[in-house]
Amino acid sequence: MSGKNWDRVPIDAQSVDAPLSQSAIFLVVTVAGDQPALARICSVLGELDDLVKTVGIRDLGGRLSCIAGIGSDLWDRLSPGRRPLELKPFAPIKGAVHSAPSTPGDLLFHIRAERSDMCFEFERILLDRLGPDVTVVDEVTGFRYFDARDLLGFIDGTANPTGIDLPASALISNEDGDFAGGSYVVVQKYLHDMQAWARIPTPEQEAIIGRTKIDNIEIDDDDAPRKSHKSLATIEDDDGNEYDILRDNMPFGRPGQNEFGTYFIGYSRYLWVTEKMLQRMYVGDPPGAYDRLLDVSTPQTGTTFFAPTRPMLQALVEGAQHQLPAAR
Repeated sequence: MSGKNWDRVPIDAQSVDAPLSQSAIFLVVTVAGDQPALARICSVLGELDDLVKTVGIRDLGGRLSCIAGIGSDLWDRLSPGRRPLELKPFAPIKGAVHSAPSTPGDLLFHIRAERSDMCFEFERILLDRLGPDVTVVDEVTGFRYFDARDLLGFIDGTANPTGIDLPASALISNEDGDFAGGSYVVVQKYLHDMQAWARIPTPEQEAIIGRTKIDNIEIDDDDAPRKSHKSLATIEDDDGNEYDILRDNMPFGRPGQNEFGTYFIGYSRYLWVTEKMLQRMYVGDPPGAYDRLLDVSTPQTGTTFFAPTRPMLQALVEGAQHQLPAAR
């Protein structure tokens, strides 16, 4: 959905608008509770851009980037009493058949590059600097699968906003002026039952997804009693205006462990849009007519973060450092 006043909002939104990469690492950690640990974490967050340059200079064509997202609890520790309007922990969703869990996470690092070794090296150095002050609760290495398909065989991210629609969909504007340019981030790690999916005939798979498998043509199911994943994930207001989010999903897997999945990551201007999309998937529209993709795709995690702009992140950590004991 197009937003207003974007020409008057200064934007430096980390690298939310970076194009789909060949490789990615999704790293979620929790932060130790003592104040010296928090001070040391702030020091590392303040040096993220320098770390990207340190690793990225080895191959500028590798397009290394890293987005840092901050969870609700950690945000309150860094900036008590001043927070983005919608920031809150991920709320678990209970449908009649399927549920979405809420899992811990203070920091999200979304690392992207055209080379997997650059993602690996950046994460290695980052974790070394974070040290024992953090605990890794989830770590997923994603890859681009052929022509941006998921492991179920369908092209992913077709409906992503582009051009001027991208910031209007993914970045906060004047409705929350103190945090303009930031973005709400929701992540979920899904595991797929590939054998169960393979038993479903292709026409039925296409009806579940809402697109044809080979050529990615959208299927119109507006009048169907059971909506597709595509339709359930489409959010409109009462006037028919569509609200988009920016997805940067990645497949991941370990065939030797029978692990196949999709890491969902959605950047949005309004957190409620992503929340409503997930409610429609799990509860159904009408209630009970849930997203049939969930019959073969099971969420393992669910966490919400806020990705501030670069200047906002610097101001946040500098403000916190003034209130905390010096890092040692």
